[in-house]
Amino acid sequence: MKIISIPDYGPMFRFNDADVYWALHILSDGKRMGRKRLAELLGIGEGSVRRIVETLRDWDMISIHQTGITITRSGLGFLAELPIKVIDVDMGDAVVGKYQQAVLVYGVGSKVENGMQQRDVGIRVGACGCTTVVMRDGVLQIPPDWNLDIERPDIADRIRSTTDMGPNDAIIVGSAQDSHTAVNAALMAAFQLF
Repeated sequence: MKIISIPDYGPMFRFNDADVYWALHILSDGKRMGRKRLAELLGIGEGSVRRIVETLRDWDMISIHQTGITITRSGLGFLAELPIKVIDVDMGDAVVGKYQQAVLVYGVGSKVENGMQQRDVGIRVGACGCTTVVMRDGVLQIPPDWNLDIERPDIADRIRSTTDMGPNDAIIVGSAQDSHTAVNAALMAAFQLF
């Protein structure tokens, strides 16, 4: 899945689709925010945030006021249409890296073969990797066949109690030494499944 197209000519973008999605996610709480604060939360430079903000404004997904940036109904609608939900699931020592961020991706469990593709996407963006959990036949597993219900019932219980994960859904957990890279890894791996 692509959110923003990279132009053939001109300066390179120093951000990616995950940063665009995360900007909308941050703004989805309805609070006004300045560009500098948004850049801090995204973990990217103000020039990149300026480009993201201009693009989202052109697409009518955000409004820019003297008091800050807010998300529009169109922006909220775009987020709601995507089969991705940012979730907080503590995977504990089942993942490596100081920071972790999980996303629930609806209807893609059958596309996950062995989780290596998602791990590799995470590594390519600078993370320690990505851990993928799928639900198959009512069982939570880390592909290809590690049964989370049996091996780590504590984590399986946490997933079941904090998410609305259903059959054929997947959770992708990006893990890294900083929060920006963990977010980036999880989202880019999720986008790769579409």
